[in-house]
Amino acid sequence: MVDAAAGTARALASRAGGDEVRRLDAVVVGAGFSGLYALHRLRELGLRVRVLEAADRVGGTWLFNRYPGARCDIESIEYSYSFSTELQQEWTWSELLPGQAEIEAYLNFAADRLDLRRDIQFDTRVAAMTFDEADQTWLVTTEAGERFVAPFVVAATGILSAPLDPGIPGLATFRGTTLYSNRFPREGHDFTGQRVAVIGTGSTGVQAIPVVAEQAEHLYVYQRSAAYTLPSPARRYEPGEFEELRSRYDEIRAAQLLAHVGAARTSAFSVLTNLGGLPALRTASREAQLRAVEEKGVVGALYWSDVMFDPEAIRMATALYGEAVARIVRDPETAASLVPTYPFGCKRPIIDQGYYETFNRPNVTLVDLRKDAIQEITPTGIRTERAHHELDAILFATGFDALTGALTRIDVRGRGGALLRDVWATEGPVAYLGLQVSDFPNLFLVQGPGSPSAASNFLAAMEHHIEWITDCVAHLRAGGHRTIEALPSAQAEWIDEILALVNGSVLMHPDCNSWYNGANVPGKKRMYTTYVAGLPSFRQRCDEIAAAGYTGFKIG
Repeated sequence: MVDAAAGTARALASRAGGDEVRRLDAVVVGAGFSGLYALHRLRELGLRVRVLEAADRVGGTWLFNRYPGARCDIESIEYSYSFSTELQQEWTWSELLPGQAEIEAYLNFAADRLDLRRDIQFDTRVAAMTFDEADQTWLVTTEAGERFVAPFVVAATGILSAPLDPGIPGLATFRGTTLYSNRFPREGHDFTGQRVAVIGTGSTGVQAIPVVAEQAEHLYVYQRSAAYTLPSPARRYEPGEFEELRSRYDEIRAAQLLAHVGAARTSAFSVLTNLGGLPALRTASREAQLRAVEEKGVVGALYWSDVMFDPEAIRMATALYGEAVARIVRDPETAASLVPTYPFGCKRPIIDQGYYETFNRPNVTLVDLRKDAIQEITPTGIRTERAHHELDAILFATGFDALTGALTRIDVRGRGGALLRDVWATEGPVAYLGLQVSDFPNLFLVQGPGSPSAASNFLAAMEHHIEWITDCVAHLRAGGHRTIEALPSAQAEWIDEILALVNGSVLMHPDCNSWYNGANVPGKKRMYTTYVAGLPSFRQRCDEIAAAGYTGFKIG
């Protein structure tokens, strides 16, 4: 791995040219999974490429989100690059569901094995990207004032890379240790003997809370919205188990291509994607319902064919889930507070390792913010409506401005000076195929609004997106074309199709406030933006569009 000093030295050395503008064939923003693959593919086309990365090393989301308990919810053998036989055969995964450290190590391995670092500029944050209509190129400007000009930009900025500000009064006055899950100290933090608060009980909080509870003298969990969380199958591989799987990579990858979410094996989507053929909750006897909970715990409360669409089944599933939680959490008031109020399936399922059991520990207190809201952070702790909790450390796990946040924090201007953040603020997070936004030629998004993104195995969907983008670039260059951009009509029709897919489902339920629809970000236009008809269908649509001469795009 490249250390911080080496990354900084490389960045400073590259800036020695002062006001010089560097001309390239393509600029890639971000050096996570998407950026590394984009660089590899573009280099294979013979292009001069530069990756601009704000961090001091590769890793993207898996570099910054190194909080205690951070783990993927898809099997390692499927949450990995499929394009390279060498990477598959030379890397050995140690766990069924990989942890953050192993994923970060894997990305460094891939960067070294593919010799990618020489075209990555670390410690470089992009401040602005402006399309020059006369020259038909993008001017990319960094915070340090460097300028790069290229006809193509690939925004590999990630769907969960723009953290939300907690926005709690008094935060700056706190004299203890303030920690953020999305930029947790690289050296870790020892909570032993400390009074700790974790604010947020989404996926991050659910993963971190059991780990922190084992160390802390006392842990206060501040919960705004209870979540559905299911027991994780995470474990280490048995001796020889991974080696046997590795020998079947071709078979596993073929199954991935056919799988609705791009994951044919264990994943967070297992419950959602395996409901077909099951009995309906609404017509099940009380004995059958209780038997399901006794045999499968919280999963048994949700594993019914009608829990995603039938309003009465949705209500019944939530009640049954509450009964399952009450069988685990001994304190009745705490158990009741841990029952979600939104319909199951409207948010990505969370998997946990002993989350509910953690609330039976004598050193853990749940603070239900629906009953006891935070008033302010004080120099010594947190004041709610009912109490003041003395604290030594606060860990914020308050989520992300998903899908669009990373790009709206950059000044991105297309034709006629159109500002991308303004387009998304007024029209909602629109894009055609999740690949391009109208009036922003040659700017390719990776898993942008309108893509499978959060409703899929990100890596499986991302690889197809990168391959489509690079094939498109090759097509343009071979034909002597300079630009490609989404037509407004095609973009509008695509968004209408996405909304039609979720109409009447729990995803559009009025109580469903999630980062899927932007409701977790104050002021963000609420709109569902993820393609849910499945990866096989999405790949087919994208490939048909390309084969037909890029239907819905204007080539100049």
